[in-house]
Parts: sequence; structure tokens; C-alpha cells
Amino acid sequence: MWMTSSLRGLVAGTLRVDILENGIHSGLGSGVVASSFRIIRQLLNRIEDIETGVVSSSFHVQIPSLRLDQAKYCAEVIGENLVKEIPIVKGARAVSSDPVELILNRSWRPALSVTGVSGIPKLEEAGNVLRPYTSLKLSLRLPPTYDAPSAGSLLKEILENDPPYGAKVTYTWDKAGSGWVSPPLLPWLDQAVSSASVKYFDKPHVYTGEGGSIPFMGMLGKRFPKAQFLITGLLGPGSNAHGPNEFLHIEYGKKITCCVAEVLAKHA
Repeated sequence: MWMTSSLRGLVAGTLRVDILENGIHSGLGSGVVASSFRIIRQLLNRIEDIETGVVSSSFHVQIPSLRLDQAKYCAEVIGENLVKEIPIVKGARAVSSDPVELILNRSWRPALSVTGVSGIPKLEEAGNVLRPYTSLKLSLRLPPTYDAPSAGSLLKEILENDPPYGAKVTYTWDKAGSGWVSPPLLPWLDQAVSSASVKYFDKPHVYTGEGGSIPFMGMLGKRFPKAQFLITGLLGPGSNAHGPNEFLHIEYGKKITCCVAEVLAKHA
């Protein structure tokens, strides 16, 4: 039985760089004026190391020792399946061969993704033009304990300060949801979960931090600070969450339902 011990936060927004009033022939402007794309690359380098993908230390937190121990145990259980569930193209590899590092990267460390672009024409429509601007949609996953609105404000400051070549740089964040960390389970709940997991899966339960974000959990945690949480689910290798062929494993679903029912019965 898999138990979610934490969820990452998220800040999403749009970074735009304007360098020209309008597009001009690249033979006229290239080499004289920096391209908006090169400028935006420079700005991204302020946030993320282009070689390693490591995000600026300003967005990191100290990982609790309990979560480190849980990540190590999780790595022992899941092993190479952590990478196998991701459809990496043939010949490519993950950013690390250490499953513990991959688990911590996905659960307790920030990560930057570019999820959208504007100002760049389709390939079949592209010409020899120095474009006036480039816009990128940025998604910054945050450690579970990092305050998302603070991260959004800091990101704006870092990106807009001292723009290269004096370009017009704007960053506007439109989503900011903080993460969540599960409080330690009380002895009765820990024992109930362990017993149910062994009974229905023949294996002890495992704690894992999830890389996704559910801001509602952070709201619940603040509203009910003394509450106990049991967060589990049916996703597994190949489930392809939010994808076109998302599916759930029926037999696993039956077992996890029995586990939850048993825990609730013991609570009653």
C-alpha cells in the first residue's frame, strides 16, 4: 500500500521578452540586435543550470531526515520501475542513475518546465525574420514546504531585474499553490495501515512524496492542523495519469479499497 507523504507546490506564469518594435529582416538585424530567444535563454539560466537542470538554491529547502529515510526505502522497493514508468525514447536516460536522487528530485526539489510558447511561428510559416518578442509559459514545481506566493514574487524579481541589453522583460505569475506535508501518523493509524497492507498485499506500506500539486491539501492541512491524513490511490506504472489512455488496475483497486475500509473500521 502506497502512502502519499507530501505534495509539491507550483508557480506558473508567463515570461515575455520584447527587443524590437516589429519584426525585421534577419540579414539587417542579426548581429546588431540580440534575438529575443537568446535573451530569454539567458534569463532561464538565472533559474536553472542548463547542464544539470538544478534550480537556483533560492528555491530549495532542507529536506527533513524522516523524508530522506522514506525516500531511501521507497527506492529499495520501487527500484528501476521508477524510470520504466516514464516513456523515455530509446537510447535516452534519466538525469541520474541513483533512484534515491530521482525520488528526491521529484518530491522535495524544485524543477522548471517550459510548457508553452508564443511569438514563434510554425516551421512551415517561418522566414528570415528577427522576431520582435518571445513568450514562454513557465511551470516551477516547488518543495512541499516552500510558500508558493513568495516563490512567485522572487521569480519575478530574478527574471525582471537588470534585463540583458536593456530589453523589455515581464514575468506575470497566474498560479501559485503551496505544497503539503503529511503530519506523522499516530501509532494506531500507522499500525492499522501496516496491518491492512500486509493482509491484502503481503507487503508493508511505503511512504512516497508525489511530484504533483493538490493545493486543496495544503488548505486542509492549515484548516485542520491536528488531523490525520491517509492519502493513497490507484496509480502505478503505465497508468499514464491525465493522459489519453489513462487507466486503473482493477485488482489493485479492489485491494486498496479493502485496505481503506479496514483502516476506517479500526478507527470506528
